[in-house]
Amino acid sequence: MNNSKAYVSAICLGILLLVGCKQSKPPGPDTSVNTESFGRVGDSIRFAGLDWTVKIYETSKWGPGDNYFSGNESDITLDSNGYLHMKIVQRNGKWYSTEVVSDDNMGYGTYIFTIDDDLENITENIVLGLFTWDDNTFYSDANSEVDIEISKWGDKSDLRTLQYGVQPINFGTLYAERMYRPEYPLGKLTGVTTHGFTWADSTISWASYSGSVYGQGELLGEWEFDKSFPGRVKEEGGNKSVPVTVPAPGSETNARINLWIATWLNPGPADGKEVEIVIRDFEYRPL
Repeated sequence: MNNSKAYVSAICLGILLLVGCKQSKPPGPDTSVNTESFGRVGDSIRFAGLDWTVKIYETSKWGPGDNYFSGNESDITLDSNGYLHMKIVQRNGKWYSTEVVSDDNMGYGTYIFTIDDDLENITENIVLGLFTWDDNTFYSDANSEVDIEISKWGDKSDLRTLQYGVQPINFGTLYAERMYRPEYPLGKLTGVTTHGFTWADSTISWASYSGSVYGQGELLGEWEFDKSFPGRVKEEGGNKSVPVTVPAPGSETNARINLWIATWLNPGPADGKEVEIVIRDFEYRPL
């Protein structure tokens, strides 16, 4: 990446991280149910052997983005193979993004996401997020957020859309050392690709591969972050965390998948078209 492109990416990411940190639990009482089998029931969907709660904010905007998040059952579905389909759609003049949150709490371990889509040609202001989060660890661990994100961050010409990161990255100050964009060969981030990270108490390591088996296929990118990096403070709403290097998971850390609009660039997808992404599988391997 040349210096000008790196600068633009950093600015776009900075805006993202300033407005995209409001995650929180889906609002209202916990109405999710354990479906125990294939399918969706209400705001709960059974995918990859786990139950996930659909995040719904249809009348008010929420982070990241800010976006409306759809509860419509046609916007988050499973196909006959058990693959998860997530959409960005427009209804009655409003664009809706989608997000699912694992019901199971998770911690140190390996998180693996298998995607079946053309991720190099994603619309330039759309983001696919594969990450962890905890509502209760802001002060101690910057919400325990480890990220894999697919986006052009507004740069239509950028075909290398894969990014790894660990929070805090930018909450007033950009800590560029906490994110990495692999320089994989063009044309490789299409079809089936598998992305994951292993989160331990002193290191986080990311890797991406072609194909559906993590650790096999062509290596598309890798990165490691450890305690040799400086601790950084997350600032939000007048509050500050302690300096965080490698965050620890909390008692309610979970996995999340979201598909959303960088609304500061355009209120809907830049090309005006609805978006659909297919996630084949998710696996969590605890340490």
